[in-house]
Amino acid sequence: MATRGSRSEKVKRIFQQFDTNRDGGLNRDEMAALVVAVNPRVKFSDEQINAILDEVFRTYGEFIDGEKGLTYDGLLRTYDDGAGDVDRDFDALGLELNFDENKGASIVSEASSSSIADERVIESQKKQRTVAWAVSPHHGIVFDDTWKLVDDLEILLKRLKAKQAKDAKFRNDNFDAYSDAGWSRELGASAELSEKRVYWEESGPDYALFVKELGALRSRADGARSREEAFDGHMAIGRVLYEHQLFKEALICFKRSCELQPMDVRPHFRAGNCLYVLGKSKEAKEEFLLALESAEAGGNQWGYLLPQIYVNLGIALEGEGMVLSACEYYREAAILCPTHYRALKLLGSALFGVGEYRAAVKALEEAIFMKPDYADAHCDLASALHGMGEDERAIEVFQKAIDLKPGHVDALYNLGGLYMDLGRFQRASEMYTRVLAVWPNHWRAQLNKAVSLLGAGETEEAKKALKEALKMTNRVELHDAIYHLKQLQKKKVKTNGGTNGEAAFVIMDPSKFKTLGEKTTLRQDLGNALQIRAFQRLTRLNRCEVDLLKKEMNETDVPVSYSGSGGPQKSIRKPNLEEVLRKLLNFLKPETFQGAVKAINEKILSVLDETGSGRVDLGMFYAVLAPLCSGPPDKRKRIAFDALLWRPVNEGGSHIRKVDAVQYIKLLRAIFIPSHGASEMLEVHGETDTSMVSFNEFLIMFNDPDWGFGILSTLLKLETGDRNRHERHVCSVCRYPIIGSRFKEVKSHFSLCNQCYSEGKVPPNFKQDEYKFKEYGKEAEAMKDKCLCFNLQSRKDP
Repeated sequence: MATRGSRSEKVKRIFQQFDTNRDGGLNRDEMAALVVAVNPRVKFSDEQINAILDEVFRTYGEFIDGEKGLTYDGLLRTYDDGAGDVDRDFDALGLELNFDENKGASIVSEASSSSIADERVIESQKKQRTVAWAVSPHHGIVFDDTWKLVDDLEILLKRLKAKQAKDAKFRNDNFDAYSDAGWSRELGASAELSEKRVYWEESGPDYALFVKELGALRSRADGARSREEAFDGHMAIGRVLYEHQLFKEALICFKRSCELQPMDVRPHFRAGNCLYVLGKSKEAKEEFLLALESAEAGGNQWGYLLPQIYVNLGIALEGEGMVLSACEYYREAAILCPTHYRALKLLGSALFGVGEYRAAVKALEEAIFMKPDYADAHCDLASALHGMGEDERAIEVFQKAIDLKPGHVDALYNLGGLYMDLGRFQRASEMYTRVLAVWPNHWRAQLNKAVSLLGAGETEEAKKALKEALKMTNRVELHDAIYHLKQLQKKKVKTNGGTNGEAAFVIMDPSKFKTLGEKTTLRQDLGNALQIRAFQRLTRLNRCEVDLLKKEMNETDVPVSYSGSGGPQKSIRKPNLEEVLRKLLNFLKPETFQGAVKAINEKILSVLDETGSGRVDLGMFYAVLAPLCSGPPDKRKRIAFDALLWRPVNEGGSHIRKVDAVQYIKLLRAIFIPSHGASEMLEVHGETDTSMVSFNEFLIMFNDPDWGFGILSTLLKLETGDRNRHERHVCSVCRYPIIGSRFKEVKSHFSLCNQCYSEGKVPPNFKQDEYKFKEYGKEAEAMKDKCLCFNLQSRKDP
């Protein structure tokens, strides 16, 4: 890390380079030239340049010397405040420092040498004692007695580290292989946390003694002559503890600093950082919000910190699973600081996380343009490209991420998944092998390696890989995979182009599939219902009580707004809708909730927000969710009707407009039965029918099997029986154990699982003009049928 002296000299050289008229200041033209020169990859618009200059000249007004512009001290302050990276800018400009061979010191102009020299002497003494942040004029130590506290704390830390290292209790873990969280850990220009994570042993007597002595240091800080000095002491102690990754102890100091100066941004920000590292995202978010409130109330004083506050607030929200809300803050950070490549990367990653692939690609490409060696941005860009179907380009970008960071677990694992999707099983297994070399206990990589080996035809190797995965976890999908492998070996099935060991099959025309009995589901209906059920399980809406929708409608006060067509709506922005979803799905872990929001955004919100305004009709949204929530089917339909009644156009009555009922049902079909959706939705626009419908009339429309949402009855059957197992019966096509309904062909007596039946697959050795299937929800039904047939046969026999 560069010393304070060399930093000052680099800033001086940059200042001299752009002070073209040599008047001792950088005017707007000279500052614009500096901004452009140190960001050679960024093409700024005139509006962006003017916005940046306005912010600099407003924030650092005390350093503006009339028409001359920003002074050297002002430019130095901007770097001290973290507005730029001195070393990066110095290298980008191709500048060099000239050293005196005898003294080893930089030669600077005579006019400024005395002040720099004096500063160097003072600062070098302090630099010997602590890290760079402490000497920052904006974020560092102010009072001399605080230095004594820092010196004593450093001694305590060295003593503790020596004792724990001697007892082999102190260890470092290298996190270089994993994706960087990307958050702004510090306010100023000091280095971020080391990639080596430090773990302290907190249960022994050595640590207890350290905590006791640390308490004494805090008491000394509290005994300072003024609140300002006490604040300075606690902040310095907290910063040192944070640098040594003693986050719990640092948090205590920052909390005390918040008490001493509640309106200061810095302690709230750093307390939020500690809480986030400790896994307390919700508390971290609250601290960042307090920091944001203080920064906005403080005017220009804290303006330059806002981008970093926005970034960390966004990351804390992501920690709670609130990705749509996080996007808003990343955007704010990128707007305030157009060169903030981390904000752009995080924005792109968050957009990818909610299924907004095109917007994600744009943000990630901008981040990479500014920082070409950003491996994490390359990884997420490749994932977004894969989401858009640009697979060959995605492979290139994944490979670039791996070239930049050879042990990048996310890139290796995701590239393996992409190769699996493309049927390149050998390459996929190689990627998973590399993941396991970095992360030996990655059970998903081990399982996927087994599946890819199976797809490549290496059955014995696949079996070994599955056994290794079983040592790592006891999840049921592993047992199913092992059973599947045994079935393949028993039947000696040839893959013939099938994926994941799938047997050869023939896909039949839907007209050749006949049903036996009224209870047997039609093939087309089952296919649609399976997709809805998969969405229901992914979002966990089947665990959300439908009554909660009614409760939200009664308790939520949404102001009425007017859409482009002029009709009144209770519409809200997507981030606010995400908060509603969090209440409904409060039982989900953050990462599971993120997956639910992504699925809902892709499938439902993309249809409801057809204009891309970012706003959604909340009543219609509740109505769309109702059929998928848990509860009796009649109640689901009633609450869907109530949600339509809750909308401003119908509010206060017991009937809804027929046009709204028609629009709702066609929206349901467009969302959940896409093959019918587009053409039907076109018919909705321009409806002028002003008639009203009652709940009973709504039910008739809803239950219509051809034009309504009659598929709900098939969905209900899946909800109650899609976990049923059928003893040792396996699907004659995919060879997996049958879970859910079993479809038995009554002539050839082969059985199909839900999925293969819905896709029209049959074994190639059973070619018939037509196939008649009977559905068994439980094996007891099949046994009953078998007994009945046996009794009938017995009666026929003499």
